[in-house]
Amino acid sequence: MTKARRLWPRWRGGKNAENGRSRDTGSTATASPDGPHVKDSKELEECLRVCALHGDRLSAAGTENDRKRTALAAKLGHLRAVHASAGTSSASGTSPAPGTSPASGTCTNEVFDALLAAGTAALECGDGGDEPALALLISATVLAERGSSRAGWRLRARILEAAGDEIAAVEAYERYLALTDDDWYGVAPRLAGLRIAAGRQEDMLRLLARECPRAEEFATAPASASEVRDVWEEGLRLHDKGEREQAEPRLVGALLAMGRDRHPVGELQDAVGQYLDLRIAAADGDASRLRELIGHYAEQRRNRMRPPLTDPTLGGPDWIGVGELRNLIAGKSVCLVANSESLGRGSLGPEIDAYDLVVRFSSYRIDAPATGTRTDLHATAHEHGFNWDRPVTTRMVFGGSAEKWGYSLRERLVPGAQRYVTDDSVRWPLRHLGGVDWDAWPSVPTSGFSTLWLLDFLDVSPTLDLIGFDFYESGVHRLPKAMRVPVTSERERTSEKAWVMERAQSVNDMRISLR
Repeated sequence: MTKARRLWPRWRGGKNAENGRSRDTGSTATASPDGPHVKDSKELEECLRVCALHGDRLSAAGTENDRKRTALAAKLGHLRAVHASAGTSSASGTSPAPGTSPASGTCTNEVFDALLAAGTAALECGDGGDEPALALLISATVLAERGSSRAGWRLRARILEAAGDEIAAVEAYERYLALTDDDWYGVAPRLAGLRIAAGRQEDMLRLLARECPRAEEFATAPASASEVRDVWEEGLRLHDKGEREQAEPRLVGALLAMGRDRHPVGELQDAVGQYLDLRIAAADGDASRLRELIGHYAEQRRNRMRPPLTDPTLGGPDWIGVGELRNLIAGKSVCLVANSESLGRGSLGPEIDAYDLVVRFSSYRIDAPATGTRTDLHATAHEHGFNWDRPVTTRMVFGGSAEKWGYSLRERLVPGAQRYVTDDSVRWPLRHLGGVDWDAWPSVPTSGFSTLWLLDFLDVSPTLDLIGFDFYESGVHRLPKAMRVPVTSERERTSEKAWVMERAQSVNDMRISLR
């Protein structure tokens, strides 16, 4: 029996998108021309009170097993400390009484920066708690204090986008771009993607309305989110009974109502995906009659996932996701070449170059007799600045933070040095594709392990060999300028080695075969 998904979130940002936009009272914290920006603000006092309470709740609950909430607790603690310090200074050295709020409403540069950091940490906690509402409150307070803060508008836009209120997010991104000359965070391409996606979503909804005229009756009747949900669930029940002619207008009507009432984008996407699954299953797997609808659905999702425009700093490479990467390696023999001293002392170069696809990592060093000369895929962590100028077919860049990952791509990619660049869907494969959380794998995977895990996961290569992987027991063979970069800890190496050996089909001194 088809189960209805939860389509409506606890908080809907679209209705409150104007909070914090009414004042334009200052500059950014780091560029205030008149020194610290200080003003009395009831909004600030309330925000600081809520932040303190949230920090207390996190401390009481314990966050040892939740890395993101641990980081948020630390940011909230720092905010409380700098606010207390500001209050002490403003009181000419007199410490506030225990349990009281020092200098309520005082927003120095340090307090402002701490608020931004706490808002960002709350955003990164994601859904599933009170953190989205906390992030929204902080962003509104930040902009109420300093309406021309670039960091404040970008934080606001990211929060609204995460909540699925893209109309308000677009407005906030536009405000950010109006305040900056250097778009180092790639907001303009992101903004273009959201606009295109919104257009494709409208095309998708118009097509649904055109193909099911009776849906309009059910799209206009619901007066609240709960009533829209009732219409959707009624449609699912009728579909499960086999009464598809009665189910269709209700399902489509609910989708139209969601789009018109600005329900969160992610919820609408999930609902349309479920609707398509029902239609395809009802047609015994034949999706030919849904080709146009699926095209609109895919385009709006794709443009939300990745920028639609080629960044001029990248020299025109194609962005590829998991599916395109799979197609590139399917049927090919693959070798992953370690940066180990044992490899550098050997003579496996000709054997390495004989594989269909050669993968190297981060600060790899070419010594033809020992290492071979070809590099088809260069896999690297975004923070490592080595070999980005070496010509390769594919550049695969890993990173846990989407923001820092995107910034590194803009800063490090060399025009013309690669044909393909992997997109956000390949950024953190163990976590995002494998669903392996920090409890199951508490360390940050190395670039070599991330690549190996991904290739094993895709499982389309008849040969998958690791060459020179002794897990740094022999030392490192790297570019000279990378020799001071520390290797991974023994604990991390042990975990990765155990994973590899469990899957190894054959092992010798220099080669581990997984296929």
